[in-house]
Amino acid sequence: MKTMWRATAEVTVVVAAILTTGVSARAQEPKSTAAGGASAEQVIGLTPAELQWTAGPPMLPPGASMAVIEGSFSKPGPFTVRLKFPANYRIPPHWHPVKVTVTVISGSFNMGFGDELDLDKGKMLPAGSIFEMPATIHHFGWTTEETIIQEHGIGPLSVNYLKPAHDAPHR
Repeated sequence: MKTMWRATAEVTVVVAAILTTGVSARAQEPKSTAAGGASAEQVIGLTPAELQWTAGPPMLPPGASMAVIEGSFSKPGPFTVRLKFPANYRIPPHWHPVKVTVTVISGSFNMGFGDELDLDKGKMLPAGSIFEMPATIHHFGWTTEETIIQEHGIGPLSVNYLKPAHDAPHR
């Protein structure tokens, strides 16, 4: 009798494990969207000519322009923006509290790491390049030609300059 109870208990545990695993796996399967489930108002489809360019964010040196695609730097949640820099633009060494992913759309963007803006220490990233900046890493950037980058991440985002003198003109 004890053997039967033990066998029944083992079968029960195995069945429970299979059912739990099956439910867990189904919960992770992609869910299909019924036709017509999303409205056209939720779709973002912009050509470059349709972007609304404004003055760059106050956290950057003067001269940049930006086009907000979604969200806001200053609010919690996803953000996507394009930033346009003139030739010979400089972004002093700084860090961000959140990870930021950047794609070079046109021109070339030069990126370096460290506490001093050193044009001899960096990498030139041509159009089509992508880079990811982990939170808190010290970095700087510059251009040699007009350049457009696209930044996205999860806000709020801030630029924390390493030297207070770099902060003053922007805020």
